[in-house]
Amino acid sequence: MVRIAKLVIDPAQLDEYKAILQEEIEASVRIEPGVLTLYAVSEKDNPTHFTILEIYADSAAYKMHLQTPHFLRHKASTKDMVKSLELVETTPLIPGMKIK
Repeated sequence: MVRIAKLVIDPAQLDEYKAILQEEIEASVRIEPGVLTLYAVSEKDNPTHFTILEIYADSAAYKMHLQTPHFLRHKASTKDMVKSLELVETTPLIPGMKIK
């Protein structure tokens, strides 16, 4: 399962958001075997605009991720920082490709 999350963050809370996001991503990848990658980037010209590539082993792994304490803490901590969120469902071109 591959999804892209597009977010716009409140500029006044940008540094705090980045710290919370980094903590959540590192925990997810380290603890959850079904989280294959969470790769976050921000735009150079618009540093409050983030895109996160989310790759899960399957939809069950994604559903489990949404229930983990670190994800729930992340959502609660950042809810007032996120100005907009768009979740884009995707179809992988080469679904069996391994991540190095």
